[in-house]
Amino acid sequence: MALRRCWRFSGVVPRLLWSRTVQPGASVPGVQSSVSSFVNTLPGCINSELLLRRFSSEPQGADVSYEQLKQLLASRKAVVIDVREPWELREYGTIPGSINVPLGQVNTALQLGLEEFKEKYGGEMPQQTDNIVFSCLAGIRSKKALDTATSLGYKDAQHYPGGWQDWSTHEHQK
Repeated sequence: MALRRCWRFSGVVPRLLWSRTVQPGASVPGVQSSVSSFVNTLPGCINSELLLRRFSSEPQGADVSYEQLKQLLASRKAVVIDVREPWELREYGTIPGSINVPLGQVNTALQLGLEEFKEKYGGEMPQQTDNIVFSCLAGIRSKKALDTATSLGYKDAQHYPGGWQDWSTHEHQK
């Protein structure tokens, strides 16, 4: 009985995902988590996570750890964009070397010309092939910025899910 339910649902997952209009490489916010929680409640379904990954458009390895971010900053192999509001940076602090582009401006900012971006945000505009890491306070807004960048064709975009809170915790432990 449970196996029958699992097989019936396996046909629903692709239909749920195919019913959305998504550019190649873009992720569908909320789909993986909502489908995942439903699939995992069905008894007898084996490899439901594998099934979901097969139909997910989210790039693998989109999360960056504190250690990885430190390495990327030290080697200057990534553009780090902090999507918090300017008052948050003043109140809490910043990750050294990051560029502040508030979340509400990310879509527009990533479509500006090179000079206009540099003038407005004080840093080099990332190219679509550059490694970009988005950061915020706790990882929520940076994930939204990642989705935006991916939808605009940025191939090597990632986010730091720990955000400023994780960064400051690690930095204060030294």
